[in-house]
Amino acid sequence: MTARIGVVTFPGSLDDRDTQRAIRLAGAEPVALWHKDKDLHQVDAVVLPGGFSYGDYLRAGAISRFSPVMETVIEQAKAGLPVLGICNGFQILTEAHLLPGGMLGNDHLHFICRDQKLRVENADTAWTVDYTSGQEIHIPLKNMDGRYVADEYTLDKLEAEGRVAFRYLDVNPNGSLRDIAGITNEAGNVVGLMPHPEHATEPLIGTGRTDGLPFFTSILKKLVNA
Repeated sequence: MTARIGVVTFPGSLDDRDTQRAIRLAGAEPVALWHKDKDLHQVDAVVLPGGFSYGDYLRAGAISRFSPVMETVIEQAKAGLPVLGICNGFQILTEAHLLPGGMLGNDHLHFICRDQKLRVENADTAWTVDYTSGQEIHIPLKNMDGRYVADEYTLDKLEAEGRVAFRYLDVNPNGSLRDIAGITNEAGNVVGLMPHPEHATEPLIGTGRTDGLPFFTSILKKLVNA
């Protein structure tokens, strides 16, 4: 049976179709989910895509966190449903307290768009098993509010528990503390990151590499072996 991976569309989402395409390329069935619908339609995993949900009013992701679909996503994520938050999706996951910390405006106060070098720090999550720890990859990055912050206790806890999933290499593009580009929850089923793996799945677009495709093949492998 083909795995079904839901992609939520919020008002202002702009990478939902790209994410659906990446899921299809990986061999799964993308399922479009609407933010006002609490029903996840029996998907096996969920992706919260990039964009500027609700125009990033108040704070990025702050309003989307209260969308009806998130009530179900939060409940099922706590029960083990794999959830990936990309860029704005990562911001929503922190606002929903499915991941610790928060996102602030870039330290240089400018929107940034670049190909970003990352190091995979945790290859044991539901979304990273097709990588190897220490692997260096290139993933497109585009954000205005991408600076990951948390108190020292939380940062130390993430480091000690191996929950920093990705770290920026060569340059820190937005001032994220400890060069953190992505994190995971304790169970490893919820992952958030600022770069956009859906834009690095085909050699003719994005970085010209396919370094982002393992996100989507990882979840298939995880679901098959579950």
